[in-house]
Formats: sequence, structure tokens, C-alpha cells
Amino acid sequence: MKKCHIAYLACTAALIGTGLGAAPPVAAHRIHVVHPGESIQKAVDAAQPGDTVLLTYGTYHESVDVSTPGLTLRGVGRGTVLEPAAGASTGTTPSTGSDPAKNGKTGKAGKAASSCAAAGNGICVVGTKDHNVDDVTVASLTVTGFAKTGLYATEADGLTVRRVTAVKNGVWGIATEHSVHGLFRDNTARDNGDAGLFLANTVKEEQGATDTEGTVVEHNRLEGNRIGVTVRRLRNLTLAGNHLTGNCAGVFVVGDENKPKAGFVTVRDNRIERNNKSCPKTARLDALQGTGIVLTGAEDSLVTRNVIKDNVGKSPLSGGIVLFKSFVGTTSERNRISDNLLRGNSPDLVNTDTGKGNTFEGNSCHSSKPAGLC
Repeated sequence: MKKCHIAYLACTAALIGTGLGAAPPVAAHRIHVVHPGESIQKAVDAAQPGDTVLLTYGTYHESVDVSTPGLTLRGVGRGTVLEPAAGASTGTTPSTGSDPAKNGKTGKAGKAASSCAAAGNGICVVGTKDHNVDDVTVASLTVTGFAKTGLYATEADGLTVRRVTAVKNGVWGIATEHSVHGLFRDNTARDNGDAGLFLANTVKEEQGATDTEGTVVEHNRLEGNRIGVTVRRLRNLTLAGNHLTGNCAGVFVVGDENKPKAGFVTVRDNRIERNNKSCPKTARLDALQGTGIVLTGAEDSLVTRNVIKDNVGKSPLSGGIVLFKSFVGTTSERNRISDNLLRGNSPDLVNTDTGKGNTFEGNSCHSSKPAGLC
């Protein structure tokens, strides 16, 4: 592992005519360069807040735990690949020589991160309920073949995931729980077992939807997954400018009977086409095929200016845009479906929900259930 310094400014305030001394120097942020065969985890453990761990071209066989605030973990593009260690679906644990106080970790965070990697996840960005891990960036690399998730984050504030390719992971490509202020931009999630992108309050307990405080999912490509993007029990989130194709379903906005409801989600300017892969029924969800966008158990959301074409299937959830009463009986209310272009879906618009205040207006489409929504 090689280390080098980013040039930094040591600000010296030479104020003529005053008796003030020099200002303190600005701390240097370091770049820790890692090559294939070297340990990413050792570089991450050695990094200080604000540092960058740079992975060069090649394949790395390990999982990585990140709990250092302000850290950037970056590759050089799709040619930087993280895979599970040979013969194992679990990841490495943090090196025992690391100093938690030195890099901003807590004992609880380090233990949780280690557990995350051991569960079969690739990159783990892990804070605690008492202390979020702030402002981590993961960029320009590929995560593939992990038993659970390519990149998983929990208790993260200000996480940025950019130009990450998540391919053929067992459950989710990229996933977050209990996180706020996220930015997911220019990523590709393909052929993952469940959702390409999965964003949720939590999957381990019953509780109302949580506020993401403005998380943005934009300009991603989601292809060949069970569901392209799942937004589960969340509020205040935007999905914009994404391309979803070849999944069993494009977008799911999912709520339930807990309070507050899921909602205040904006789905706009996306291209959602030919999501006609067939996926069998599960314990929680009916068979899927030919589904563009589904809102179920959600409120006060906006679906607008999307192009939705050629989503065709025989599932109860098939259609271009579908309002569906949740599987626990919770209705969707006050959602606005407006100014979308729909063609060749089976049908274009569907409303099987009995909730109040849902509106369909200004959509360009040819077929609906019930009739008259176009």
C-alpha cells in the first residue's frame, strides 16, 4: 500500500501592522493507494476523516467495512472490481491493530460493520443509532457476486454513491436503511436477486415511515433485477431521470399500516420500458411481470413526466402506473399521477385502490383500468 499527500494550503496570515501570528495550518487529507493483492481494509482502517482510499485497476477478493466519517472509497472505473474471497460469501473483518478513536469509529460501529461484512455484503457503510457515519463517498468501482448486497449502508448521513456498478449480488445491488441525505447518481445495478436499489427505514422491525430529509436517486440504470428501485416505508425522497428496463417491475413505492405512512415521494422524468421479466410469487409479494411504477400504501406522492412504454404481463400488478391497495389493506391517498407519456403497457394506467384523493390528470395514454383514467 502506497500513501501520498494531496497538496494543501498552510494558511499564514501575515497581517502587516498587527501583532497577530500565523494562522494554524489546514490539515492535509491523504490518499491511500491500494493495488490488487493488498488489503483495502487495512487502508480504510489507517485513514483519517476526509482521506481517500484509491483502488487501482484490478480485482479485489474481500469485503470492506467503512465507519470513518468523510472517507472516500474510490476506484478507477468498472475495471476496479470487488468480489467475495474465494470459497466464502463472508467478508474480512477490520484489522485488529486499528485504533477506533483515531479514525472516528466507535466500538459499536466497528462491531456492527464486521457483522455486516460477515453477513455476505460487499462494501458496508455502518454507523450506530447513537452516531451516524457522516459524508462517506463510494465511487467508480464494481461490486459483484456477494451473497447479500453489493453495497449496504445503515445509519448513514450524507452518503454519496456515484458510478458504482452492482451486478449479480444475491439480494440487493445497493441498499440503505436508517439513512438520510443520500445521493445515488450515475450507478448501474444489474441482475441482482431482488432490487437493484433498495431504500428502506428498516426491514428488521415494524415502525412508521421515516424522513430521508431529501435523498435523491437520479440518472441510474437499473436492469434485469426483480425490482429496479424499491422505496419502502420512507418519506421525502426523489427518483429522477433514471432508466429502468428488463426488470420484473420498475419502481415500487411501498407503505403499510404503520404511522406515519410512506409518502411525499416524487417519481419524475424517468424512462421505464419493457420491464417484462417474469418473477415468481414470494411470501410477501405476488408474481411480478410487466410493471412500470407501483404505489401501494403511500400518500401525497407525485408521479410526473415519466415515459413508460411496453410493460406487459399477467400479474395483478401489471401495468404502466399502478395504484394498488397494500397487502395489509392500507389504501393510498392524495397521490397525483400527471403528465406522463404511456404507450403499449398492459394497461397503461391501473387504479385498484379505494383510497381518497388520488388524481389522474394530463397523462397521454390509450388504456386504463377502470376505463376513463386516460
